[in-house]
Amino acid sequence: MSESKKVIVVGAGIVGVSCAIWLQRNGHDVTIVDRAGPAKGTSHGNAGVLAASAIIPVTVPGLVRRAPKMLLNPNVPLFLRWSYLPKLLPFLARYLSYATDAHVDHYGQAMASLMHDCHAQHLALAAGTPAERFVGDEDYCFGYATRADFDADRYGWEKRKAQGFEFEVLSAEEFASYDPSFGDGFDVVVRCKNHGRISDPGRYVATLADHFVAQGGKLQITEVTDVTLHKGEITALQTTDGQMTADHIVFALGAWSKPIAHKLGVNVPLESERGYHIEFINPSVMPKAPMMVAAGKFVITPMEGRLRAAGVVEFGGLELEPSRAPFALLRRQVSQLLPDLKCDEEVEWMGHRPAPADSLPSIGANDATGKSYSAFGHQHLGLTAGPKTGRIIADLISGKTPNIDLAAFDPMKHKSRDM
Repeated sequence: MSESKKVIVVGAGIVGVSCAIWLQRNGHDVTIVDRAGPAKGTSHGNAGVLAASAIIPVTVPGLVRRAPKMLLNPNVPLFLRWSYLPKLLPFLARYLSYATDAHVDHYGQAMASLMHDCHAQHLALAAGTPAERFVGDEDYCFGYATRADFDADRYGWEKRKAQGFEFEVLSAEEFASYDPSFGDGFDVVVRCKNHGRISDPGRYVATLADHFVAQGGKLQITEVTDVTLHKGEITALQTTDGQMTADHIVFALGAWSKPIAHKLGVNVPLESERGYHIEFINPSVMPKAPMMVAAGKFVITPMEGRLRAAGVVEFGGLELEPSRAPFALLRRQVSQLLPDLKCDEEVEWMGHRPAPADSLPSIGANDATGKSYSAFGHQHLGLTAGPKTGRIIADLISGKTPNIDLAAFDPMKHKSRDM
């Protein structure tokens, strides 16, 4: 057992709650600070998939050439709030610079090391808590309308195979024998093994947070307004409830991480990758496993009492209201795929994923003192990678060496940047 430290974790999404639980299990005195409470943001609204093999970034070769046409096509799941473009341009230039084959390989290798055992990591995090019941072991499926669509996506599947991920390619008939829910909507379905599903992400994270408090952890609902530095080292948090201090402070603020990270010298280029979902309450159709609809880049996930269609990428910042076009696209695609779907109610949601320019999260100490740590930037993979990220942060603070190469995630690699 390492020496007990007083630790504050800022952020109560899956990443922050995971950090807090593993720190608590390592014997530390932990307080979670959040302005709204557990799972009130993206950790509530995500697709619920443990996407271990999601090691292909949005920024793939050819994106720069294709992006203008994609943004002008209402049937493509990439959106931009044009009024936000002037603010976005510096980030966008850096973001698109990573659309290379070399970076896809770098990203894929790093993220595979972080996510390959995500189902086991969730089981370990939830072990012995009421949250265990939310963790399932379903496969993760990708549906293609035509064989040509699958062939066009071979680049990604070859990259996954190179990182050791197992999958099988099924015909429409073979998949229908497993799950007839989608009828003849797909000509090819890829089933990815050793993944998993969270049946209710919001309740899962909230239940984990309740367990953390029941075990003696503290949860303080307050907003962090600033950090106090002395000679570049963090000395305190400033909150709406007053000043807070600790031996170590972990920042897991997701898409809201940029101001504090930059003040700490972690000059990561970061934007909100806005995601959308529509939930169909008490649906007449309930698939067996999560399905990525390749044409629309969204996931249909069976959840407790509802079916969630979640996905889409929109760049529009943190302040603007939700757009209608992403909801319209989701509805059109779901209607085409499940024309007989009926439900009691439809619920819409929009949230903010933290998207670094290089798509890689920041996980580790913010400087050589180890006073503060970053645990943010997982873009659309926070649920998948959250438990392992929490374990890594807890190990670092406890003086243990994590069994993973953290170089790709090192916050200090951003120290010399000016964005």
